[in-house]
Amino acid sequence: MFTFNHYNFNVADLEKSIAFYNEALGLTPVSRKEASDGSFQIVFLGDGKTDFRLELTWLRDHPQPYDLGECEFHLALQAEDYEAAHAKHEKMGCICFENPSMGIYFISDPDGYWLEIIPSRK
Repeated sequence: MFTFNHYNFNVADLEKSIAFYNEALGLTPVSRKEASDGSFQIVFLGDGKTDFRLELTWLRDHPQPYDLGECEFHLALQAEDYEAAHAKHEKMGCICFENPSMGIYFISDPDGYWLEIIPSRK
């Protein structure tokens, strides 16, 4: 038996990404690992409700933007208040795609990763 633990995004600017995920989604750092030689830093973000973690990895020797292909992969988050979340993300200017017929939209983080926002299923 397996259970979900975490998902990783490599990021160019760790502090900028931490700030984005906190402002846009309310995720906060729960643990941090740093290489003794300074070659990498890893920060795990949590939602305060589940054990699932988003791992943000910064690599010192990777200064170029990450090639995200066609952004066909994504992480989905469920919004307790979908309308309020949409309004917040619209104000932040980070909505990159909307599909009203499916009742979902996507936001893009500072590195271009897409995050799907879905309404709460009550």
